[in-house]
Amino acid sequence: MPVVDAQSLVRTYGTHTVLDHVDLTIHAGQRVGLVGDNGSGKSTLGRILSGLEQADAGELHVRRGACVGYLAQAPDLPGEVSARDAVLSGLPQWLDARRRHDEASRMLEHQRGQREQVLLDQAAAAGDIEQLGGWHVAHRAEALLGHVGVTELDRAVGSMSGGEQRRVALAKLLLSAPELAILDEPTNHLDIETIEWLERYLIDTFTGAVLLITHDRYVLDRVAQRTLELSDGKLYSYQGGYDAFLEGKAERESHAARVEQNRQNFLRRELEWLRRGPKARGTKQKARVERAQAALSVAGPKNSGGLSLEIAQSRSGKTVIELHDVSLMQGDRMLISGLDLFVTKGERIGILGPNGAGKTTLLRTILGEHAVAGGRIVVGKSVEVAYLSQNRDGLDLDASILENVSSGSLVVDYGGRQMDVRGYLQLFLFDPQRYKQPVGSLSGGERTRVAIAKLLCREANLVILDEPTNDLDVSTLGALEEMLCNFGGSVLVVTHDRYFLDRVATSVLVAEGEGQWVRYAGNYSDYLSQRTTPKNETKAQTTGAKDASKSQRPKAKAALTYAQRLELESLPDTIDAAEQTVAALQAQLADPELYKTRGSEVAGLQSKLESAQQDVETLMTRWEQLELKREERA
Repeated sequence: MPVVDAQSLVRTYGTHTVLDHVDLTIHAGQRVGLVGDNGSGKSTLGRILSGLEQADAGELHVRRGACVGYLAQAPDLPGEVSARDAVLSGLPQWLDARRRHDEASRMLEHQRGQREQVLLDQAAAAGDIEQLGGWHVAHRAEALLGHVGVTELDRAVGSMSGGEQRRVALAKLLLSAPELAILDEPTNHLDIETIEWLERYLIDTFTGAVLLITHDRYVLDRVAQRTLELSDGKLYSYQGGYDAFLEGKAERESHAARVEQNRQNFLRRELEWLRRGPKARGTKQKARVERAQAALSVAGPKNSGGLSLEIAQSRSGKTVIELHDVSLMQGDRMLISGLDLFVTKGERIGILGPNGAGKTTLLRTILGEHAVAGGRIVVGKSVEVAYLSQNRDGLDLDASILENVSSGSLVVDYGGRQMDVRGYLQLFLFDPQRYKQPVGSLSGGERTRVAIAKLLCREANLVILDEPTNDLDVSTLGALEEMLCNFGGSVLVVTHDRYFLDRVATSVLVAEGEGQWVRYAGNYSDYLSQRTTPKNETKAQTTGAKDASKSQRPKAKAALTYAQRLELESLPDTIDAAEQTVAALQAQLADPELYKTRGSEVAGLQSKLESAQQDVETLMTRWEQLELKREERA
């Protein structure tokens, strides 16, 4: 049964049509991916399907009673509430039932109101709570926040970064479990571990339909059963994930090219016939002329041109970057302890780790923007750095695209040659009519393209990129990957995009906890293979250690610490005891004599039961985490 059914949707902005009679049906439980160039209208389509925006024409039918949830790229959450309350706000009916139950419990405790009516109100509220998800909803909210990387549950949302607010919004949407979840770039600001958790959750746990608007090609391949492409206002469908999309798109464009070639050949023949000026002008000849005119009026397939990037490489000396026994601190927390890292010409190092591990701080330290707590950093005298920051700090949001890139000049240096700045911007697929548009009004992907255009207007032999893949479309990602692979200098890149790392990285540097960082040879897939190899078969090369004992360490670290192993062994008994406590409290609350003779104790016992049930859930979650970690590294 369809959850949403859209027919002939049209949406225009000025003279630009982003949706041109789009048809789309999403059935219950389907997982659908949506790709397209930046500015093609993917987010617009998502907002229309979720009811947040209206189409100019067409029809949208949503199944009666179905809820459609939308995760925006910039979610609007109340800043004064805590992360926990923000997530729970996605279940207003459950919150109302919980409020009614708490109010009835307080009235019983303080002997207010008519006792029998209050008991009935309390029982009705308890029934609603069970029907709307049960007593453990608050605990599930906390667990989801933990899974997406939010640990400060009582922190006000308004004091969080944009990335943290997106993670809170994601947890809110997953908790509400809509019949259709529309996720607009859900992997932005998530580390790899969290992305892999989200993949498993969407496949194994989430029961609703999903529309994934994402550039993460591995997520598409692993989650999507069907992939949609939005191009020039038209929607194309391919069965399967990203690989199926690539194959289908290549075949579609090849077919369009053949059709266009046949049209051109027909026109050429007909024009030659018309130029000969045939004397007969009968019905057949008139029909032939009309066919030629009709073929002439048909627009051929639009040539997107594609994006091709290059960077001029400056000469570099023998030394690029050397880190000798470097330690980094953030407040009282040790981010990096005793790191040795030697970056040589031609190396492309991917940097991985959970949020807060110190990846950006490491880049800023190499750039001289953050002081070391110990050790020293050596930068080659001839090193020229091209740096893309995570927040795209080098852009003036009030200035235009042209002003940001040109810096007042009419020409730019690109790939070792001078170009007119307007022609240069066309290489990055910017429409000349938009050159004077303020950068602050652009989408996230378009801003990143402006930042890349500005970045490439200089020679460099060391490229440092901090989360370059956020918001970029897949075609721009492909161009960036190709440029880096062809670049003869050195590259340091922080990214959560596993596909990007598999194409670009020659080695990966991984934060493995407690200030320890390990360097693995090869790309991301090679790292995974080495990480799961038994420690007696291989060693992981550390970051340029001074001696053999320091330069090598086991690649497969012990999955659990000694304390965690002891905890895992004791958890079954602890869980059993907690479950017995729950059973005892449930037995008391099920006793009719309680309400006749000791009604004032009901609220307190109910509160104890909720706390005991949450304890069981917490213990079970912890047991699952430790057991999964043990199995993954077994």
